[in-house]
Formats: sequence, C-alpha cells, structure tokens
Amino acid sequence: MTEEDTKIIDTVMIGAGPSALAAAVYTTREDIQTVVYEKGVIGGLAAITDMIDNYPGFPDGIEGMKLADSLQKQAERFGTKIEFGQADSLSVNDDGTKTIMVDGQPVKAKTVLIATGSDYNKLGIPGEQELYGRGVHYCATCDGAFYRDKRLVVVGGGNSAVQEAIFLTRFATHIDLLVRSTIKASDVLQHDLQKFIDEGKVTVHLGTTPEEIVATDGKVTHVTVKKDGEKSKIDTDGVFVFVGLKPNTQFLQDSGIEFDERGLIKTNDRLETKLPGVFASGDVRSCATMQIASAVGEGATAALSIREYLEDIKHTPQGK
Repeated sequence: MTEEDTKIIDTVMIGAGPSALAAAVYTTREDIQTVVYEKGVIGGLAAITDMIDNYPGFPDGIEGMKLADSLQKQAERFGTKIEFGQADSLSVNDDGTKTIMVDGQPVKAKTVLIATGSDYNKLGIPGEQELYGRGVHYCATCDGAFYRDKRLVVVGGGNSAVQEAIFLTRFATHIDLLVRSTIKASDVLQHDLQKFIDEGKVTVHLGTTPEEIVATDGKVTHVTVKKDGEKSKIDTDGVFVFVGLKPNTQFLQDSGIEFDERGLIKTNDRLETKLPGVFASGDVRSCATMQIASAVGEGATAALSIREYLEDIKHTPQGK
C-alpha cells in the first residue's frame, strides 16, 4: 500500500452543490485539504434550474448552470479537489477518523461534510423531465415570480402543496390544484385555502391524476389529467409539483447518523451530526429552508465548525 493510499484527508465533502462548494471555499482558503465527491452534476439541483431569480447579488437573476460554474471555479481557485464518484457508506474508525467508501474504494478523512441535498419526488409522467425549469418547477419561492398574471397548475394535496398554492396566488391569475385523492393538509391550511377558492382564484380537482404535461414550442400549454376514468385537459402556463422530497441519504442508513421523521439529518447548532467530526449542511439537513442562499450560508457555518474541530483534535488524540 502506497503512502497516497494511507493518506488521511483533512475534510471530505459528499455532494458538490452550492452548500458544499461554499464550504470548500472557506476550508481551502485556510489551507484545510478538501476533496469533494459528486455522483452527478456539479451544482446539484441549482445547476439544472433554468433561472435563479432570488440569489443575492444578481439583480437580473442568473442561470443555474452559470451560478454552479462560478461556485465551482471559486472553490477550485483556492485548491478544492472535485472528484466524480458515488459515496456508498460512511463509518467512524476507532481512532476517530472516518472512512467513506466511494465507488467501492475506501477514502479516509479527519472530518466529513454531508451535503448531498434532496431530490424532489417526481410524478414520472411524460413532459415532466423534459420541461424541468422551463415550465415544470418544484419550488414556488424560487420560481413563482416568473408566472405573474399567468395561469398555473399545482400538483399535490399535503401541507406543502396547499401552502405553496396559497403563496402562488400572489402571482398567478388562477391556480388549478390537482389532488390525487383528498386534501391531507392541516385544517388551518385548508381554512386559508378556502378563502382563495371562494374568491375564484383556486379550483380544487379532487381524485384527479396528471398524466402528461404538454408544451408547444417549448412552452407549457396544458396538462392532461384523468378523473373517474375520463381524460381531459387543463390549460396552464406552468406546473408546480409538491409531492414530497426524498433526501439523498440512502448510503448513510447504517452509519449511526440520526434522522428526523422525514429522513433528513439531525444536527446541533454547529451543524455537527451525532457522529463527532461528521457535519451536514443544505437541503439534506433537518430544519433546512431548502433555499440556495441559506444552503450557502450553512456551508460557511459548517466550514467554520470543521476548522474548529480540526483545531481541537490537534490537541486531543483522536479516539479519546
């Protein structure tokens, strides 16, 4: 085994979204050796978002790919090493170091930042993937303002769907809320929704399943739906899907990390998990706000906590 094989990295970051890239800027600027592993697209969900309009510092908005590219270049300028690879597991060794299996190969680190984010649950219907970011969205706060004076379809019947539908009424002229069975949102949210139903701004379609999102010349025009076995179409300028989030934490199930009821990682105020020296930030973390700006802020906080942890273990033997 070569010296390189046995080298212990200062910090390994899993996921190369905005939160990890921001953290890497901080760590590498302070000469903390940092390696980031990404299994898919550098920049995460932000990179495949057509336009980001609410990230501070860009008065005209910025394309998601451009923001991701800028974050990557900034992190790499200070010495961040970004590698493509999928994390399969994480464990803590007797000496306090951590082992991450990446594509079946062990990587040892003093600290780990988990910033793998969450994926939006998808409908899995034709048109959804092809029109993502160009008429199909999963974040009302991020993209609702693009639909001022437009007609929208919102899919879902839980708290998130109803809450986001209410939020979207400040932009859209009308919202069609498609609910597969019945509305399962809290009584308070249903009461708030009723006001907009009475005003004619929201129409609720119970027992209705979307079957296809249709576009003409790249612009969404309508959604094909099925109710009681009958097909029909609902005209719309955009579709917002709120059928839950799936945290990217499958590889951590046997790690000893603690999760909340939604499967998000629990941390303390320093963003440290139950495992000493293992941190989490961004959309994978419990209580995160699921916004790029806050994910970047959490990345900075995690980086400062990592620095503090590394300083501490210089004076305290690991494993003690």
